[in-house]
Amino acid sequence: MELRRGKRRRKSARTGQASGACAIASAILCVALLWFRVGVASATAFINIVTPALTLTPTPTDYANDFVEATGPAGVAVKVKTNSPNGLILMVRSSGTTQIASSDLLVRTMTPPGTGGSTLITYTPLGATNLNLWSTGVAQGPFVVVQMDVRIRNLFGYGDAGAAGTTSYTNTLTFTVFEP
Repeated sequence: MELRRGKRRRKSARTGQASGACAIASAILCVALLWFRVGVASATAFINIVTPALTLTPTPTDYANDFVEATGPAGVAVKVKTNSPNGLILMVRSSGTTQIASSDLLVRTMTPPGTGGSTLITYTPLGATNLNLWSTGVAQGPFVVVQMDVRIRNLFGYGDAGAAGTTSYTNTLTFTVFEP
């Protein structure tokens, strides 16, 4: 028999077995926690901008309506997917130096939302803060194509440069995917 240091009690075989069982249970718990952390951390969202640039050229009818738009396949296409069980949110914002006023640059999508998600179905002004365009509440795979419609209104507020006949106005849009 051995004496334990500091406590002056004898160590029994039974105490040793209990300590070993405690160590095994702790090891199993650590492995389970590591497995859980790795499982959650492996969720990945993907985004692919299919339409990297869009040019809108107003027609006389557009000037009569005071807006020009590109809808459906003529608009901006973005592909997204995720393996996260919580789904994802596709967000868009205007970034950098803007030449078209945020109140005049409107976006929406008619792409149906994923299961448990939502979609922005009414034209909404696009500003410098993220706007939730489309979402799903579950894993999404394969890629889904989200078609973003773009409308520019107040056409008479953007003049043409004298003899050139047309003037180009540019805004940069930034898309972000977020896993809730």
